Amino acid sequence: MTKKLVMTANYARTALLMGVLLALFGLVGHLLGGMQGMAFFIGIGLLMNFAMYWFSDRIALMSHHAQEVGPTEAPTLHRIVARLAERAGVPRPHVYVIPSNSPNAFATGRNPEHAVVAVTEGLMTILSERELEGVVAHEMSHIRNRDILIATIAAAVGGIIGSIGSVVRWTALLGGRRDDDEGGGLVGMLVLGILAPLIALLVQLAISRSREYGADATGAAICGDPDALASALGRLEDSKRALPYEFAGPATAHLFIVNPLKSDGLGALLTLFSTHPPIEERIRRLRAMR
Repeated sequence: MTKKLVMTANYARTALLMGVLLALFGLVGHLLGGMQGMAFFIGIGLLMNFAMYWFSDRIALMSHHAQEVGPTEAPTLHRIVARLAERAGVPRPHVYVIPSNSPNAFATGRNPEHAVVAVTEGLMTILSERELEGVVAHEMSHIRNRDILIATIAAAVGGIIGSIGSVVRWTALLGGRRDDDEGGGLVGMLVLGILAPLIALLVQLAISRSREYGADATGAAICGDPDALASALGRLEDSKRALPYEFAGPATAHLFIVNPLKSDGLGALLTLFSTHPPIEERIRRLRAMR
């Protein structure tokens, strides 16, 4: 798939997710308060979309205590970032370092002109320069494909819908609405409160896993060394067990190159509930690119 097609697809997904968020907000509002409730909740949805677009990167960096570093503070990292940005055909992103010994990295920013690559101190310590380049290339592919925003929105949509589901369930269970009310019956509210968060979660996680496979493939092409990224992924997964990431949280786990939360170890069915594909499968696909 060409760069233009990837960008178009990701813009379409972003618009779809924003539309889903507004639609679900409106549906919940209608169930809780009729037409007035729908208008109120759609207004909230518009504000949330605006906030996610403009401030999600700052929130992610702050939550992980990331600090911007210059070329004199991290010369090797800056050199790699500059070289790969040129190869990827994107503006050079800002470089941030996270004060953690657990090796990991993520990219954020609403578009390539406002992008950031953030790595942990442990990443620069544990990996060789060749492996570090593979990791940065993976993050650079997220920037080039413009899929950082869609991941952020997908996670936010999942979290918001989950919260709304709780409100709807409790409202229905506590008798907040009757079957003959304008907005909707108790049965409909319970069904929405249970199914909507589950569906939103599954869609969000599927998007996250798909993005990681795509970033692995594009990143390997950018750096020209799939083995380097495959080696790095294996070392990051092994190190994660000995050096757990202290700032890990489910809200931003999808951003990282490897899941900063506890190792999945999931079966085929439970993989549906993972933010990242199995490391073994990611490595296998990269090795096959030789």
